[in-house]
Amino acid sequence: MAERILVVDDEPDLQDLVQLALGDAGYEVETAATGRDALGKVQQAAPDLLVLDLMLPDMPGTEVCRHLRGRPATEDLPILMLTAKSEEVDRIVGFELGADDYVTKPFSPRELALRVRALLRRRGAGAESAENLLDHRGISLDLERHRCSAMGRDIRLTAKEFRLLAALMRRPGHVLSRERLLENAWGSDITVTLRTIDTHLKRLREKLGSAGDAIETVRGVGYRIAE
Repeated sequence: MAERILVVDDEPDLQDLVQLALGDAGYEVETAATGRDALGKVQQAAPDLLVLDLMLPDMPGTEVCRHLRGRPATEDLPILMLTAKSEEVDRIVGFELGADDYVTKPFSPRELALRVRALLRRRGAGAESAENLLDHRGISLDLERHRCSAMGRDIRLTAKEFRLLAALMRRPGHVLSRERLLENAWGSDITVTLRTIDTHLKRLREKLGSAGDAIETVRGVGYRIAE
């Protein structure tokens, strides 16, 4: 599915130019002529990126940016400001309000498409990195670097301990049976007793110190990380 771009500008000719440039680059493009219209469309279905003019008929583009950055659902929405204002102070204000990039009119349609692509690629890389980080109840796991910290203190875990903790942290509040944890840490073709899980989790709690209290035993069922 093509990534969606919302272009906010009150000039029909510019809307057509941007729509053509980004459409040719493979994006699905929607337009809005006012700040209120843009905010309404974003609330209904947030786009993947916003191209935003600073000079709108009903409110400044900076105010639209401020609204979006103040909402949890859109605080990370990539925003590219497209404006005739080229003074350094205007760019600084835009970046301070949370703009990710700034293009001045007149502009090259090809450059605009390349900047949009760069922002979307950066966003994708950030999301991928976030998937490799687990953080809950003072415990942090970096899955890619195989590192663990608890209450800001680095913790050295064995490979099995790390896998057990990662399995629990991926589903906070959900109870995982000993059988499920055994499969996560050892694999289905390894024969060990269920008591092995209890021993490893006891050692894991000790290593985590006070943060280890987040690992709860559900008698007769298994273990979970407290919500």
